[in-house]
Amino acid sequence: MGTFAAQTPQSQLNCRKGKVIELDRVFLFGGLVGLFLGGEALVRGAVGIARKLAIPPLLIGLTVVGFGTSTPELLVSVDAALRGVPDIAIGNIVGSNIGNILLIVGLSALVWPIRVMGATLRRDTAVMMAAAFALVPLFWLGQMGRLSGALLVTGLIGYLVWVYLHPGPDSSEDDPAPVLSLWQSALWVALGLGALMIGARFLVDGAVNIARGYGVSEAFIGLTIVAVGTSLPELATSLIAAFRRQSEIAIGNIVGSNIFNVLGILGVTALIAPILMADRFLSFDLPVMITASVLLTGLLLLRPQIGRPVGVVLLLAYAVYVWAAQG
Repeated sequence: MGTFAAQTPQSQLNCRKGKVIELDRVFLFGGLVGLFLGGEALVRGAVGIARKLAIPPLLIGLTVVGFGTSTPELLVSVDAALRGVPDIAIGNIVGSNIGNILLIVGLSALVWPIRVMGATLRRDTAVMMAAAFALVPLFWLGQMGRLSGALLVTGLIGYLVWVYLHPGPDSSEDDPAPVLSLWQSALWVALGLGALMIGARFLVDGAVNIARGYGVSEAFIGLTIVAVGTSLPELATSLIAAFRRQSEIAIGNIVGSNIFNVLGILGVTALIAPILMADRFLSFDLPVMITASVLLTGLLLLRPQIGRPVGVVLLLAYAVYVWAAQG
């Protein structure tokens, strides 16, 4: 009886710890669901507004859809930076860009080969590459302050003006889906933003607590679970576009999202709260992101399509990256 009594406090402690972990998992799952549903609603409303304004499909993919699906990354990174977990803020952005290329482009190519004329995205892939390489000196400094954030945001504004003035040729097929009214589209945007804000808070709470509870680095959690979670809207959008054989929407979403992740999300996050850089981002994760960006640019500009075999290779490369990132 005495032995049982002596073990009771420890047993109660283990029980409470188990309940806390289960609650964190609920927060994590609830955050992922909120981000997915919110992203879907936001994209539906944003595309509805864009179509009402007669914006070309490629421009929708690069800006409205690409930037709209990146809203979860923005909310999560800003929230993480404000709460003193910079590894999740940076890991979310870098991991999302890696996942966008290796995971989402790979899955989209498996669904339907991606066919995009090289000249169509030459400008936009160049901006994506420039944004990726611009992070090297910023990461090397060890901290991103408000000046660095302002420079990135200025680059995004310049890109948006450039795209608006020179949208490029419109070669996509018309979307047969019915066009929503402006008030319906605005309602979807509002609902999406609300769900995204709640989902972002739940996701960060659950991810940080699980990482600390299991001794997993916050950087790894940010690069994998959080990054993939915030990329669910991009995944859903690109897969739906692939099923509809709308290659320009599928790939424009990825390229536009990667540009916005670096110039917009990282820039705004640094403007709100300066971010300290862990050494691993400069030495490992950023080189992987740059390599993936170079690979995607080469595939888009040098090949007539990204077929299923290439999709398999991209997925395998992502699996290897996740395995290596644990170290």
